[in-house]
Amino acid sequence: MPENSASFTGDIPSHYDSGLGPVIFYNYADDLVARCRAHAPQDVLELAAGTGIVSQRLRRKLPPGCKLTVTDLNEPMLELAKKKLPDTTNVTFQPADAMSLPFSGGSFDLIACQFGVMFFPDKPAAFTEAARVLRPGGHYVFNVWAPMAKNPFAEVADTVAAQFFPENPPGFYKVPFHYGDPEAVKADLSHEDWSQVNHETVTHNKTIEDPEKFAEALVYGNPLVDEVRSRGGVDPDEIASAILDALRARFGPPPLRMPLEAVFFTCRRQ
Repeated sequence: MPENSASFTGDIPSHYDSGLGPVIFYNYADDLVARCRAHAPQDVLELAAGTGIVSQRLRRKLPPGCKLTVTDLNEPMLELAKKKLPDTTNVTFQPADAMSLPFSGGSFDLIACQFGVMFFPDKPAAFTEAARVLRPGGHYVFNVWAPMAKNPFAEVADTVAAQFFPENPPGFYKVPFHYGDPEAVKADLSHEDWSQVNHETVTHNKTIEDPEKFAEALVYGNPLVDEVRSRGGVDPDEIASAILDALRARFGPPPLRMPLEAVFFTCRRQ
């Protein structure tokens, strides 16, 4: 796993939010929030909130009296999330490491996390921490990407980037797509902590409304751009242009449509 796999800093958050959000995150965020709302929570913790795509929807869909604590390891991402929820009641923002949460036991009745658990270096430890801060009977609702083969946009970005650095290919895209086997996820969820674990695969056939912006964000909207710059000798724009060509070849002719697949988990605290 690349050391910078969770380092979403600099200009990355804005590209992530505007370039990747509408294409690969919005639909799944709506689904995640609907699942959270079904449990009628009163005190919600969001982990790995990123730029607030889910946070904004949680605040909009949950009752005003429900408290929402929004956290992320990366403060630049969290700063962008804060801007989406100015002067909002019952929302607090706090940097937090999912493997060592700064909250007392039983603080929340629901935890939400969109496409974050794949980045946690010690997943069993992170799940144990989640169980610790949940009240008995509380729920942890999260999703993970299915394997890269089921999300070919990532396959395209990974393959194209590797062609520019055949001897030392960037590894970022291996990280978010390495945890798509539900059995592997369930194996990391301790039976001592969770009384019930359910999962469901959700697919979309998504139109890429602005292929140029999406291709750019596939380079600049995650730590791939840092890997490219650290290797040197290649302008990230060249890779974005090559990715755009590959997307058109793979998903064209216009309008470009591509499959997406993710797995949702709902876990009930013992």
